[in-house]
Amino acid sequence: MITLTTTKPAAKEVELELADIQGNILTAYGRLGFPKARYLVLSFDKKKAPQAREFVNALRPKITTALRWPSSKDIPTGAVVAERPMVALNVAFTFDGLLALGVSIRTLRGMPDDFIEGMRARRTILGDDTPENPVEEWDPVWNPERAEGTVHMLVTLNARMREDGTGLPVPELDVMTSWIQDLCARSGGAVRILKGHGGPDAEYQDLSALTQDGIPCAKEHFGYTDGISDPVFDGQYPDGYAKSVAVGGGATDGQGNWRPLATGEFLLGWPDEAQEIPGAAMPLDFSRNGTFIAYRKIAQDVGAFNAWVEDAAAKLKVLWDLSSHEEAKETLLAKMAGRWTDGVPLAVAPDYRSWLSFNQEFPADSKDPAVLAERGRRLVDFLYQGDETGSRCPVTAHIRRANTRDMLDPEAANKDPKSRMGSALNNRRRILRRGLPFGGNNGTPGEKGIVMLAVCASLQRQFEFVQQQWINYGLDFNAGNDTCPIIGNHGEDAKFVIAADPKTGKPPFIAARLKQFVRTRGGDYFFVPSMTALRMIAMGVTDPT
Repeated sequence: MITLTTTKPAAKEVELELADIQGNILTAYGRLGFPKARYLVLSFDKKKAPQAREFVNALRPKITTALRWPSSKDIPTGAVVAERPMVALNVAFTFDGLLALGVSIRTLRGMPDDFIEGMRARRTILGDDTPENPVEEWDPVWNPERAEGTVHMLVTLNARMREDGTGLPVPELDVMTSWIQDLCARSGGAVRILKGHGGPDAEYQDLSALTQDGIPCAKEHFGYTDGISDPVFDGQYPDGYAKSVAVGGGATDGQGNWRPLATGEFLLGWPDEAQEIPGAAMPLDFSRNGTFIAYRKIAQDVGAFNAWVEDAAAKLKVLWDLSSHEEAKETLLAKMAGRWTDGVPLAVAPDYRSWLSFNQEFPADSKDPAVLAERGRRLVDFLYQGDETGSRCPVTAHIRRANTRDMLDPEAANKDPKSRMGSALNNRRRILRRGLPFGGNNGTPGEKGIVMLAVCASLQRQFEFVQQQWINYGLDFNAGNDTCPIIGNHGEDAKFVIAADPKTGKPPFIAARLKQFVRTRGGDYFFVPSMTALRMIAMGVTDPT
């Protein structure tokens, strides 16, 4: 007698070709031991494409791949272990750059329209054409009317910090920078470094993590702890590690269960959340294991931000009868971001006293690994179910806009948990966030801000959608035209509404006349090729047939 079984086989773990993928896709260098960086922008002479390809080929052996090196955070390395570099080098190209290098037109016509057009041409989608955020204020290197040439290539150098307490990058960063500069000089004019980034050196964008007592930290210039709940996807880590860290960063079913997102949301040539492999530029090896980056330089007006917060906090203290200005200020900052300044989410600690209690129970400086592990879990393991009115975390707070989790689940109110969709509508909008601050610690002269590298498989569906629909618009959150209170565009009548818990009997607080806290200083869209595609580009062989 034959017995048939209907047991569903266990899903096979995704195994990525790590040696074929550039390392800055899978690894957030700034948070993992590389707190210093320099980003260079290059331009090619189209008439000297062979020499430009020789330049690319010279860089190829030094590019850092996704092969893992031993980690202090106990992240498994996989079967092949790489040596941890002193400086991680990675490259990417604009559409014009690929064209200048002689990539086949039959290949390039398979690229998506958003990438072909570039960031500047699509600035109306991103909100970079408004009086409060004008494109005319972009750095010269990104401004065609002021640039020395067309942006063709991005070279990113992420470096470790010296261990001598000086806060300086390792000397290898200077060595690598000089090597690239010399390589350009020897190209006979085929490759030029474009100047005009703003900052201490016009030839490159200088970046550095902020420091506390000389030690790199995860803070940004407005005082918030950054880089929490970055997406986790299948294959990102070996040995099933992605499943263990998918809580808060992956997809949720609305019942508290988490899983890694589909690989194809961040890497081309792999199935995405729709279980599809979208069409791509041919041949397939040219696109597979590559992705796109939206390079976006954002200046932060720290003075205007702090002044507005002080004024609004004074009004909040009176309206809600809070015990001190400190409580009002910290509460206002938390309501704007959706997290307290140390990263604790409002969904976990909705008021000032519960925040203090949380930090007493799970102190950030605890020596107990179990306490730190539980604190880390609670910082990411939360949903918005049960807080539809935003009395705990405002529905238009920054993190609730950028990562809606289960908030847009049309079945969220369904009493049958199995009917819920969880984060299904959010899963197609996730973005890997890379980059670092610029301008030094607050108190250092000069403009301050952050360069964000938004990594995604579809610039339009992921980066542009979030920037336009969720950051600079409020209709999805029943907030009309209200924009993000921190990074949105703010006209003269911009406001931020903070709902109060009905049990307190307090009225909502309308934080009025938001100032323009951030301004775009430039950027573009780049294709990050795999090592295979990079070899094709360097050799001039991308025949789509």
